[in-house]
Amino acid sequence: MLWNCFECIEFEFEGYEARVVIPDKKLEKPSLIVKTEYWNAFPETEIKLLQEGFYLGYIKNSNRWGVDADLDRKARFVEYVTQRFSLKSKCIPVGMSCGGLIAVKFAARYPQLVSCVYIDAPVINYMSCPCGFGIGERIDDEEFSEILGALGMSSISELICYRDMPLDNIPELVKHKIPIVMVSGDSDTIVPYTENGIMLEKAYKENKLDFELYIKPGCNHHPHGLENPQLIVDFIKKHSC
Repeated sequence: MLWNCFECIEFEFEGYEARVVIPDKKLEKPSLIVKTEYWNAFPETEIKLLQEGFYLGYIKNSNRWGVDADLDRKARFVEYVTQRFSLKSKCIPVGMSCGGLIAVKFAARYPQLVSCVYIDAPVINYMSCPCGFGIGERIDDEEFSEILGALGMSSISELICYRDMPLDNIPELVKHKIPIVMVSGDSDTIVPYTENGIMLEKAYKENKLDFELYIKPGCNHHPHGLENPQLIVDFIKKHSC
């Protein structure tokens, strides 16, 4: 089948829907981009990377909150795809919103499989999103029940005490000096930058690490991406290894 005019191979991996998109351009040793969630959402950057010769992979998660079982399966998927298609051993997680939290937690848990990360309006702080304890909107009860169920919790008190939020994984990203390119809107009411992405920005700047940031004036949570995705593509090309 085709995905945005590129060959797309669909298959099951450990019982979960998976796919790999094949670039037309052939490189001697290509890299793998891994879309961590929301497969078809705002694909402009992935399309640009495919045009540059990158492969694109995706495996469905059991939920969107970055649980260990999903992260571990994703690591095995990356190892399988890179071996099957003779790709570089390190991938580039690409995550938007909750996909951003998955990308952060994956890179922290498996730094040996990650060359750099692209995140867009990422959820970093659960007290901000989904709880809405700050300036952001609180999600409805159904979605709130979703995160509690995904994390095996029964009350908000348990979530307040939870110590494996994306923000708790930042020290591992810093320790392994994983380059990050991040995009966010300065008017995001769902995942406010000042309660989420800014935590990564501060940690990376304090440690003088490779961090590229694009803040979009007047932009809410959507749309994701940049009008000129080549800026993100150039960062990824520079750091893919």
